[in-house]
Amino acid sequence: MEKSKILYAEDDKTIAFLVQDSLESYYDISCYPDGKSAMDAFNSENFDICLLDIMMPEMNGFELAEYIREKNSEIPIIFISAKALKEDRIKGLKIGADDYLVKPFSIEELILKIEVFLKRSKKTEPAPQKYKVGKYDFDPKNYTLQTPEHTITLTQREAELLFYFTSNKNTILRRQDILKAIWGDDDYFMGRSLDVFISRLRKIFSDENNIIIENIHGIGFRFSEK
Repeated sequence: MEKSKILYAEDDKTIAFLVQDSLESYYDISCYPDGKSAMDAFNSENFDICLLDIMMPEMNGFELAEYIREKNSEIPIIFISAKALKEDRIKGLKIGADDYLVKPFSIEELILKIEVFLKRSKKTEPAPQKYKVGKYDFDPKNYTLQTPEHTITLTQREAELLFYFTSNKNTILRRQDILKAIWGDDDYFMGRSLDVFISRLRKIFSDENNIIIENIHGIGFRFSEK
């Protein structure tokens, strides 16, 4: 079976060697010492997932993630960084990353996160039907919102969250239930991640007056269409 291809950008040679040595038995992993060389590789090869450090020469991880998202809105992006501040994590998610892993981390945890995204990206499950969401046709399998005039391609997390909302329309959903359904956990950081992704969905539907993602104080959210 052909191995999944990983783009790994990391300027710390020791960490890069350890991660690459640990993962190369499972994946086709290519490591780049700075953001610029990783960007060049992204433009010339096809990858299945991106693992990005933040503090790198030439182009930092945030800049690289923004570039990758402009070119490809579907490929999973996981930040791996020593920057543990809440503000850095939230910034990474707002840029379009799907997850954020703080150094030091275990290889087992990294592999688990990689596998979760790769399995979802392969879309081996039967295709769910398309849904009407406001003026859009929502295709959860292909992560798209379409009108006759244009197409919006969602990130994997955005599509998963929107699918969960549309499957539970007009129902009050508890935060912990949403977190466990989408992230598999309900810790504090995942809760902040949920807020970021809800903000991203609200921005997408900002011109749809009939679509409301309502905060239910102390409980969670309700997705509704008037």
